[in-house]
Amino acid sequence: MDTNIAIITDIHGNDAALEAVLDDINRQPISHIYCLGDLLGIGYQSNEVLQRLTTRQGVTFVKGNHDQAILDIWNGKEPESEGKEKVHHQWIAKNVDPSFQSFLEGMPMEQYAEYNGKTFLFRHYHLDKNLRFLPIDPEPSSNKLDQVYENVEADVVLFGHHHILHHFKSNQRLYVNPGSLGCSYQAKAPYACITIKADGGIDVCLKEVPYNQDAFIKGFEERKVPDRESILRIFYGQ
Repeated sequence: MDTNIAIITDIHGNDAALEAVLDDINRQPISHIYCLGDLLGIGYQSNEVLQRLTTRQGVTFVKGNHDQAILDIWNGKEPESEGKEKVHHQWIAKNVDPSFQSFLEGMPMEQYAEYNGKTFLFRHYHLDKNLRFLPIDPEPSSNKLDQVYENVEADVVLFGHHHILHHFKSNQRLYVNPGSLGCSYQAKAPYACITIKADGGIDVCLKEVPYNQDAFIKGFEERKVPDRESILRIFYGQ
């Protein structure tokens, strides 16, 4: 029988957008959700996002770079972030409920799954042999992605991190990044629905769900989020 899964990524502390997307998912025959990292950072609704996702059944997670930065701070390590980004991460770490630490620690860097004979790989972004994130490729292509994943046994690779949509099909495999759910210039939250047919065929539906972005953006000033001017300009076009 056909199987339907949903892909969400880069929520970045935007519970308003997440709530809208999950409401949309609830209206569809989705059997499982894959969350591809960066639940935290940028936005200020970290606890709400974590509470909403950790109390929901049928969600599989991988860890993002912002999630790791918060963990590094909690564990007394120096995060990879610097300057204003580091100050922002320190603010996030101070405000996230520490009861979520064990959940965040337990998120792996990658997950595999198989549906109707097709192998799926889920990552936050492309990794080197030491499981460190590669630099973002500003001009991705199917050929470049095939080179990155040439030694990987997977029919479909799902990822995030780069906040724009990726949808590439090569002779080797399918690549999909639905774009950042929580960071967009428009008041719409993107995610992907993937149908794996009984015969192994794959359909991808890219969706955008409207939400009240104005109220979310006002919260940056109300909460005095560090570096909010740069965040709103870079990630929300304000």
